[in-house]
Amino acid sequence: MLRLCVVSFAALIVLKFLGPANGGLPLVATTWRFTNATLRAYQSLTVGQFDPIEALVEGCSVCEREQCDGTVGFGGSPDENGETTLDAMLMDGTTMDIGAVAALRDVKHAAEVAKYVLRNTKHTLLVGSQATEFALMMGFKKESLQTDASKSMWSAWKNNHCQPNFWKNVIPSPAMSCGPYEPVSANSIHPSSDALSENPSDRSDFSFGRYNHDTISMIVINEEGHVVAGTSTNGARHKIPGRVGDSPIPGAGAYADSEVGAAVATGDGDVMMRFLPSLLAVEAMRGGLGPAEAGQQAIGRIAKYYPSFVGGIVVVTKDGEYGAACHGMEEFPYSIADGTVSDGDVHVLTVKC
Repeated sequence: MLRLCVVSFAALIVLKFLGPANGGLPLVATTWRFTNATLRAYQSLTVGQFDPIEALVEGCSVCEREQCDGTVGFGGSPDENGETTLDAMLMDGTTMDIGAVAALRDVKHAAEVAKYVLRNTKHTLLVGSQATEFALMMGFKKESLQTDASKSMWSAWKNNHCQPNFWKNVIPSPAMSCGPYEPVSANSIHPSSDALSENPSDRSDFSFGRYNHDTISMIVINEEGHVVAGTSTNGARHKIPGRVGDSPIPGAGAYADSEVGAAVATGDGDVMMRFLPSLLAVEAMRGGLGPAEAGQQAIGRIAKYYPSFVGGIVVVTKDGEYGAACHGMEEFPYSIADGTVSDGDVHVLTVKC
């Protein structure tokens, strides 16, 4: 495979506040201010002449190595046992093939492993320790995903009585205890006070935002209109071991269709995956909406039921028109490199929530 030579990451970053915009192909769109990842994917596509899936992997892998915002790659978002696990997904919008891994343990290169699921198996998703075994079979190295920073984060959480956490309807009270827990009996005559006061749609305790949003999500479209999309993440901080969020779930974290376009999401994955917002946005574009309006419709569907949730979505048509929508934040940044700018300079655009 042709390898991309080392290219400077000193991209021009332009901050704008706008809605939908007309780009040009080729195009790379990425959630958040992940400019190095965006530039790497764009230069892989153009200078390196990689196919879109390879360019997508190159871009996501940058964030895995750089540990972007502490929410991608090794050494971030430890679960309740202090372990970091990884999720990733790649979707080819021309063949509709998907490769994904979830709760991947002890392997640093989740997006690359997802590529092997895509290209070397007839499956869509591999999970947990068995996904690790698959990765080792494909030649990946087994290594710890913990770092001093992730160990320190986990220790501080434990010393704070395991707050916040993702438990409910258990005893002892998860609002003041680390457990172990057991279910509250359905016939209990003394329900816990926190269970009585709990609002099931309230997500405000989880502080999702720039440093706890759990994903790099990326769309890549080449000059021929081949649309792909994917994600990579280390999941929600202090999650219950075994938890998988929206990122590796088709239609939730990402969805691509070369006949229409693509959408990618980020934020409170436990809620967002219940609505498949990326699929909703692509289908809204198929029905005639522009990318910004399609994103707003998908995000609005979630907000109707979970008004305090935090999340964002980036939506792109097959022709390179793009937009974004968000909820629960003051603003949501996303990164664009496209054919309208020389050398693939990366623009950071911001949409108000």
